[in-house]
Amino acid sequence: MAVERETELYPPVKAFFAKRGYEVKAEVRGCDLVAVRADEPTPTIVEMKKTFTLPLLLQGADRQRTGAFVWLAVERNRSKRGAHNQRFQELSAICRRLGLGFLTITFYKTKEPVAEVWCEPAGSGSVNAATRIRNGSSLATAETSAAYSSAAAAGGGRRRKGTAKLLQEFESRSGDYNVGGSNRSKLVTAYREKALQCMLAIRCHGPSAPRHVRSWTGCPNAALILRDNYYGWFQRVKKGVYGLSESGHAALAEYADIASVWAARFAWASEWKSAASDTTAADSASAVSGGESLT
Repeated sequence: MAVERETELYPPVKAFFAKRGYEVKAEVRGCDLVAVRADEPTPTIVEMKKTFTLPLLLQGADRQRTGAFVWLAVERNRSKRGAHNQRFQELSAICRRLGLGFLTITFYKTKEPVAEVWCEPAGSGSVNAATRIRNGSSLATAETSAAYSSAAAAGGGRRRKGTAKLLQEFESRSGDYNVGGSNRSKLVTAYREKALQCMLAIRCHGPSAPRHVRSWTGCPNAALILRDNYYGWFQRVKKGVYGLSESGHAALAEYADIASVWAARFAWASEWKSAASDTTAADSASAVSGGESLT
């Protein structure tokens, strides 16, 4: 069963890392998937493609510059078409030499997808020969790990900065609202969430000064968000005071589920949260009554 889009790989890959105890979020600083675990200071990056390609391999090697553990994930198509798509032993050997993890997902019509680990990222501290790994040499793994550690030491400063930026973006997001492998879709980034917080504050308090918005939300760059107005959600009411534009009101409704997460954290947003809940309940009741009338 061949997948049509990369996004179909995201749920089983996310589930695989979630079972390992990771918190997973998609599309973080251009990475398809980033996973973080409390007992592991180094983040994990996963890049996904429908099939194993040279661009995927190069992308994985480039992601190693961040200092994160990097995995490549592709579909394992049970059909025998595409010779390169079936040479997983050779592909895993290449990944092992480069210090990359390699994971395949097999889809079935009547049961859940199966994740298969062919090799772990070098230096990750995980057992390299899992139950479903087809081949693996402890000697080769040790050599790769040593080489990987030396490379990490050589570019330690750049790697630490890359890791810090990745973790900052990851931790600034309240949840996983994107789908890994998405193209041409509006991503919910940490910046977008901060803008939503500012919108929520203005929606609850009315047109306000940036310093008040910063105080209510805790966003240190609230003034810049209001002034730059990157999404067109705000409008200047008068000098030093900002309100919401029409597109801002529309965006608050579009991202109501995310705004609700932040509303639950702010005592001053309790009224908006209850109003949003009432609106959702009314819409649901209307949909039900509409369905009954049709019958």
